[in-house]
Amino acid sequence: MNKAELVAEIAKNTGLTKVDSERATEALLNTVAATLKKGDEVRLVGFGTFSVTKRPASTGRNPRTGAEIKIPASKQPKFKAGKGLKDALN
Repeated sequence: MNKAELVAEIAKNTGLTKVDSERATEALLNTVAATLKKGDEVRLVGFGTFSVTKRPASTGRNPRTGAEIKIPASKQPKFKAGKGLKDALN
């Protein structure tokens, strides 16, 4: 499912217009991204938790030349499914 299909499904299930559904979807995604950027986590009970993990700097190798390269530290988004979502799948 892509974003357009998600917006259409939300519109169908809620009775909202596609424009309103798209605005709501954008607002949700922007809010989650902004919250993660601040370093906080987003918990949706029964669905899951979005959080940020820190990946330390490391050294790697260029696969083409074999030369060592430094990989800088970074922050990675993480999602952990909640019990309700896991139960819905099984």
